[in-house]
Formats: sequence, C-alpha cells, structure tokens
Amino acid sequence: MAIITVDHLRKTYGTRVAVEDVSFSVEEGEIFGIVGRNGAGKTTTVECVAGLRTPTSGTITVEADLKEQVGVQLQECTLPDKIRVGEALALYASFYSRPADWRALAEEAGLDPRAPFAKLSGGQRQRLSVALALVGSPRVAILDELTTGLDPRARRETWDLVARIKERGVTVLLVTHFMEEVERLCDRVAVISRGRVRAVDTPAGLIARAGGEQRLVFHTDEPVDALRSLPEVASVTVADRGGAGTADGHGAEVVVTGTGDLLSAVAAVLPPSRTRGLRMERTTLDDAFLVLTGTEES
Repeated sequence: MAIITVDHLRKTYGTRVAVEDVSFSVEEGEIFGIVGRNGAGKTTTVECVAGLRTPTSGTITVEADLKEQVGVQLQECTLPDKIRVGEALALYASFYSRPADWRALAEEAGLDPRAPFAKLSGGQRQRLSVALALVGSPRVAILDELTTGLDPRARRETWDLVARIKERGVTVLLVTHFMEEVERLCDRVAVISRGRVRAVDTPAGLIARAGGEQRLVFHTDEPVDALRSLPEVASVTVADRGGAGTADGHGAEVVVTGTGDLLSAVAAVLPPSRTRGLRMERTTLDDAFLVLTGTEES
C-alpha cells in the first residue's frame, strides 16, 4: 500500500523552476531513495512532501499525520552549542502526544545524553538528527543527505541505524547522491534529473536498464575463438602485449563482454588454470545513473 503518492509535482521560485514534473509512490515499510546530482530538485521534492514547502502545482498525498507521524531530518542539524543530547531529545519528545523513549533512542544511536552539541563529531550530529526525527514515533522518516561529509566509519554507522529504523516498520524516504548508500539501503529508487523523474526501479533494475553488461579481462596463451559461440558472450576483443590484435589470442589480453552467468560459461571452455590475472567488471549503479542522467547538469 502506498503511504506517499506524488503526482506531477511542480515547484517554482519566481522564474526559476526547481521541480518540473515529479511523480512516484512510496510503499509502506520500504526504504525509497531519491537520487540526483546537486540542483536536480531532490531536496525541494522532499520538503514539499514534508509540508515544509507548498507545491506550485501537482498533488501530494501522505497517508499519515504530517505533524505527528512524519519525522524529518534535514541536511544540517544545528542546535545551540551548549544544549546536551538528552536535553534536545527530551525537548523534541515534548512536542508529541506519544513520543518514543528518548533515552533508548540515544543509546541506539550511540550518543551520550550528557554530551553538549558543540562537542559532537559530524557523525554524532547526524545520528542525533536522525534520533530527533524518530523521537515522535513516526510512521514515515524523511532523511535528506544524512551521510554527506562523513568519514567511511561514521557513514556505515549511520547506515546501520537507518537499517534498524526499517526493521521497526518505519517507512523511509532517503535523499542521497551516494550510489553505494542506495545499493546498501534502498528497496526502490527514483532518479531525478533537472526536476524530472527519469526512472523508478530497484537498484538492480536500474543497473539492468543500463545494459547489465559484464566484462571478463584476463591474459591467456590459449585460443579463444570458441568463446565467441557461447550464448552468454556478446563480444571477444583480443590484443597482444604490444596492443596489436592477434587472430588466436596467444599471449594476449582478452576482454569478453556478455550477460547471464558469463564467468561460468567462459570457465567451462577456458578453465581458470589456463588464464592469468582474471578479473570481472560489472555495470554498476554509478554507470546506470550516468546513463539515465547523461551530462544534463553540471
């Protein structure tokens, strides 16, 4: 069941068009990602969903009370330097009729309730921001660029926190431009470019749209002509060590492209013992993103 439905959303600021035509739906209990380059319209879209901005046209339906059942974490969490973690969580909890246990939230986020905001690291501030978004026991959590600027360890700790949010049945609308974050967390994702939705699919589905091609690269002293007849193989390119092509692939670097279980198909004809330096390259979500958005934005 869709808990959020966005239909032909348009948002302008004077003559500037921030969102041109955005439509998608978010199913209850899923993590739905919105990805796009800087200026694509991601943040404006979710701020309209959260009720923080008024759409110029189009409709947004949220099957939850925006004030009581939707928690929002914006791009930056700014609080008074001297306020302590516990004080901030207790304050936010007082805004709701049925708040969560803020002490348990602080513990889950790995935060010391006694710590002043000014002493928190970037990762701790982001986890506090997420905790503040959850303190009202929301059905929907909107998280906007929550790991931007974090180091790899802090980013993974935050990802773990988001995964636990989903386990509690909370629907998550996640804005990001990190493809690794999308692959790790999202059930489905909308790709936005210049204020328009270019595709909505699972991460694997987006990769498939980009061709889903695999590449096997290796060196071999064996003939490779038999590989060309395999149904999984789309092409075989052979070059000798000097870069010139050879007819039979002896002493050559070989690049085999294809789909399906390409590695097993090639190994059945040319066992690994007869190859050197074998590596496999696949189409990534980054590749899919570039295919879908092209060079439209800087």
